Amino acid sequence: MHILITGGSGFLGARLARTLLAQGSLSLRGAPARAIERITLADRVAPPDDLRADARVAFITGDLLALIDGKQVPAAGTDAVFHLAAAVSGECEADFDLGMRSNLEATHKLLEGCRALSTQPVFVFASSLAVFGKQPGRPLPDPITDDTLPTPQGSYGIQKFICEQLVADYSRKGFIAGRSVRPMTVSVRPGKPNGAASGFFSGMVREPLAGIRAQVPVPATTPVALASPGNTIAGFVRAAEVSDAQWGPPTAINLPSFRSTVGDMAKALEKVAGAQAAALLDWTPDPAIEKLVSTWPGNLAWDRARGMGLQSDTDFEAVIRDYVRENPQAIKLAVK
Repeated sequence: MHILITGGSGFLGARLARTLLAQGSLSLRGAPARAIERITLADRVAPPDDLRADARVAFITGDLLALIDGKQVPAAGTDAVFHLAAAVSGECEADFDLGMRSNLEATHKLLEGCRALSTQPVFVFASSLAVFGKQPGRPLPDPITDDTLPTPQGSYGIQKFICEQLVADYSRKGFIAGRSVRPMTVSVRPGKPNGAASGFFSGMVREPLAGIRAQVPVPATTPVALASPGNTIAGFVRAAEVSDAQWGPPTAINLPSFRSTVGDMAKALEKVAGAQAAALLDWTPDPAIEKLVSTWPGNLAWDRARGMGLQSDTDFEAVIRDYVRENPQAIKLAVK
């Protein structure tokens, strides 16, 4: 089996690759599992050293649109595509053209590349909960379900929703077996901050645990639908595995999440690393971030994902402890 992961050198892309390599095989659309012979990682930068050292991993560096136009991806024989590459929310608000090119145009051309293969590859598209947004003067449904009409309030969410519809139509036409999944806010992400408006949801834990001050740009009462990195990857993999009957209609699904608030996240951090960690949080409002994040839902139902056997994390304290266990080199404070 040959698998393509766009954005494969990023945090989630690399973690997905490691998960698939550890499994060694994958079932697609309910068929018997097959050995994974090659995973191609497409990204602007080379992948981490451990992935580069695996003989089953190939990597292609460059701009995704250029790689598609040059017919380097998707290559003949590609059985499954996990499309994770994207410009993130804050970037898309700051640079409209970047978002349209990196998100909408790149996804459309990648779908066209899969169509040209004439083999109906599985296409797992990482959408976003940002397809849901609170419209001025109108409350959000509570909870948001798989079938709630998306009303995105930012360029990133709008681009992701358009791409969901493209994936659905390419599936309807039989060009691909499309599986659009909506990851929740993923925390805790290791490494450096990115340009996402949601980046502080990780930074407010990651930085204090490293002994560094972190800004919290929204009120403590801000609701958030959270998922750990591991649970998010499990959703990507399961989307590729389930049969067409288990997947159901070609529309997107909400991946599992649990409901929290920014204040409760801070309390969980204090439980794990004490008052010294909580004291490193600077509650300094950022109107631009607050304006965007305040439109996102904090309570989502995920019945279709549950029907596929997926589950949510238990609570944020457990998620933080998982991060501490997986990233001991990044922890500078004493953990209880």
